[in-house]
Amino acid sequence: MSGETNLDILLKSMSPQLNEGEFVFVSIENGRYGQLGELAPIAMFMETEGMTLVVPKSTADDSGFSYNSTFCCITLTIHSSLDAVGLTAAFASKLAEKDISANVIAGYYHDHIFVQSEKSEQAMSALNEFRI
Repeated sequence: MSGETNLDILLKSMSPQLNEGEFVFVSIENGRYGQLGELAPIAMFMETEGMTLVVPKSTADDSGFSYNSTFCCITLTIHSSLDAVGLTAAFASKLAEKDISANVIAGYYHDHIFVQSEKSEQAMSALNEFRI
């Protein structure tokens, strides 16, 4: 099933959803894929410097991991194609206008935007401006 590629349709139909909880990004030096599965990360990326995990803040706290910032996750509920052009640029620019960082992870079906926890409601308002 292929996703939507038309930018106008994507922006007007994306219906952002603020997910429950707060998340943090932690780095595991010399980490390996599959390691620390008990942390139940919602995302993992292998970087030259180590393995980055996105985990619930409470999990990081309970496990003694340090982190710099906390984030809320906003999911754009429209099924966007991985080949779609301009969606990330459009919402990142909109959030930048409001001084909100956008840490984006593209899943197969949806884009997930991690924004500073204290700015999550402001981010939702900004993203909903596309639907007007």
